Amino acid sequence: MTDLSKTSIPLGDLSVDYIEMYVEDLDRAISEWTGKYAFTVVGTGESAEHRSTALRHGRITLVLTQATSDRHPASAYVLSHGDGVADIALRTVDVDADFRAAVAAGARVHRQPARHTGNGPAVTAAIHGFGDVIHTLVQRDPEDGPGLPAGFVPTPHPTDHRTGDVGLLEIDHIAVCLNSGELDPTVEFYTAALGFRHIFEERIVVGTQAMESKVVQSPSGGVTLTLIQPDLSADPGQIDEFLKGHQGSGVQHLAFSSQEAVRSVRALADRGVAFLTTPSAYYELLGKRIELPGERLEDLRTTNVLADEDHGGQLFQIFTASTHPRHTLFFEVIERQGARTFGSANIKALYEAVELERAGQRGLRR
Repeated sequence: MTDLSKTSIPLGDLSVDYIEMYVEDLDRAISEWTGKYAFTVVGTGESAEHRSTALRHGRITLVLTQATSDRHPASAYVLSHGDGVADIALRTVDVDADFRAAVAAGARVHRQPARHTGNGPAVTAAIHGFGDVIHTLVQRDPEDGPGLPAGFVPTPHPTDHRTGDVGLLEIDHIAVCLNSGELDPTVEFYTAALGFRHIFEERIVVGTQAMESKVVQSPSGGVTLTLIQPDLSADPGQIDEFLKGHQGSGVQHLAFSSQEAVRSVRALADRGVAFLTTPSAYYELLGKRIELPGERLEDLRTTNVLADEDHGGQLFQIFTASTHPRHTLFFEVIERQGARTFGSANIKALYEAVELERAGQRGLRR
């Protein structure tokens, strides 16, 4: 993996404000996130065309939106992609300035800047990102903590779902699958239009399959996108399958940070979250690759958590088994102990685990 540290035009630094997912069944999605992932309902929004609910865990805010009319964009989105990430909202101190800079650099306008009153953001605007995903630019007081989207009504007495040992903190990174040929233009868009830095790149080969990956990040590290495209000169694999099932580019997974991945995984598993399993041989070799106490290694083995390290330290990560009907979207839990990269050595392990899952699904369908 190569560290490029390529800076671009100066813009206000960005962070993730909230993630909006379009869903087919809002009530079912709320039940899933509150029951399994210990999110709490913190606000609601609706119109004649949609119903939305905002949920929070740690500093992560998820907005779930169901169309109640064919006129709302969630209707066409779900028909094309199924449930998925439709908006990665980016927080900034000056929406007007960043919106103008982004559009001047080639960003397509989705929604012009608008002022708001009440408990929500002061100003919002929106631009197109990749595929059918947009970026709502959100301006709040710098001293404000996590907030709600414009027009949302706060829940008077949020139900405490007892996050307990789940302990998710924030969005660590967002993984995006792109159609072949879109990787370099997408990197150029984020560096030019939003002031991101191109920080890593890698070609990953697993057997006869291969993919290209590049990472872009806002200057402070508040937003990180891992961008992946398939290598069409190799055999088709999981990236190709995502693009087919999702019908185009989109978010493959959200990575949630945790102070202690093993504890989070055990708590989530107790709530019914299913994770990918890891071949036992992985742990037999792990102790030779990374210095770990014996007890720590056994904890990783029993929870299927992967480990890696870089010049900054170690990281621990695990991926959920996709429950999406199209087997596209899934999630990650990641703990960083100084590491700044993304588990390069584990990408192959993840790829192999997903391939095993796909093989099992094909076997069940026969």
